[in-house]
Amino acid sequence: MAAIFQGVGAATALSPSNSIASKKFQLPTRRSVSARKRGIVLVRSDGSLNLGLNSRGRRDQPLITNAVATKSDGSAASTASKSGHEILLFEALQEGLEEEMDRDPRVCVMGEDVGHYGGSYKVTKGLAEKFGDLRVLDTPIAENSFTGMGIGAAMTGLRPVVEGMNMGFLLLAFNQISNNCGMLHYTSGGQFTIPIVIRGPGGVGRQLGAEHSQRLESYFQSIPGIQMVACSTPYNAKGLMKAAIRSENPVILFEHVLLYNLKERIPDEDYICNLEEAEMVRPGEHVTILTYSRMRYHVMQAAKTLVNKGYDPEVIDIRSLKPFDLYTIGNSVKKTHRVLIVEECMRTGGIGASLTAAINENFHDYLDAPIVCLSSQDVPTPYAGTLEEWTVVQPAQIVTAVEQLCK
Repeated sequence: MAAIFQGVGAATALSPSNSIASKKFQLPTRRSVSARKRGIVLVRSDGSLNLGLNSRGRRDQPLITNAVATKSDGSAASTASKSGHEILLFEALQEGLEEEMDRDPRVCVMGEDVGHYGGSYKVTKGLAEKFGDLRVLDTPIAENSFTGMGIGAAMTGLRPVVEGMNMGFLLLAFNQISNNCGMLHYTSGGQFTIPIVIRGPGGVGRQLGAEHSQRLESYFQSIPGIQMVACSTPYNAKGLMKAAIRSENPVILFEHVLLYNLKERIPDEDYICNLEEAEMVRPGEHVTILTYSRMRYHVMQAAKTLVNKGYDPEVIDIRSLKPFDLYTIGNSVKKTHRVLIVEECMRTGGIGASLTAAINENFHDYLDAPIVCLSSQDVPTPYAGTLEEWTVVQPAQIVTAVEQLCK
């Protein structure tokens, strides 16, 4: 563990194996633990949302790349075969992390309350007892410092996973993430790689207040050398966690506070997900709906109404926020000729804005209508539940947008 402290304040860099990858620190802090716990709700992919989970792979790759929900949107089939095991999303993250720690002794975890407390959302529960306090390191409430320590640990040969108790707290470590984590591979002339994972909860929960309801994806998207992914199901949560840990580049893994208790059956065998590949959630012909994280379920709720109205939407969980999977997105645009983007990120400078620009630059000639983007309001998230709901895109808005787009 001495190697960790040798690297305090060091940074990471983009390695040649992935063009835009970087791992970010998400540091858990002690602030408002009780408030965050209140934000967890049970969401079942086989319940009211009635999502069928099945995989659809693309490209000749040895990766298992499951997607969610078939076009028929019928029974609650799971991504895995029936021989798998049912698991909650936070347990899938924990399972993937534990498997990688078993597989590679260089993998370690650090952050606030990640040790014997098990993390604010229990993603690291039981790991300190199994692997000891040096591999599961509880840190002080000093985001910039222990983010730098993790980056230095990655430089010296370890593969740290840094947990952010809340994504908003990572703003305190933005200097380390932007000036070191994403750049050091380049500024060192390729002498260092920074195989670090920065992960943690974000998004609008249930009355967590403005500071604990931030969506910071777009903050980090502009940093060179950073790769970003967002999980949305237990299957891809585990697969993305394992792939991020194995990557030679820094990766930020965004998790949503309201999806931790989403349940799904996943395979018993080992698998990983491609960090740069989108998921085809529902094939369709009339309009391409691009979304990620929690909004995937709002879109699928809207899709049921749209089907009843005679529309056939194609739903894609972009999953890779940087870089975008323009292969999957482009093929869909060439088929449907209409695009609706649904995100929980802010409208100004959000993921949707970057995605709109990328589609216009690459597939403008295939569009029969302007791209429509539904985003959260550009306001701090209110504490009042009714006002909070108004700031986030709802299924009825998605239905209306598709109807107008397909006129």
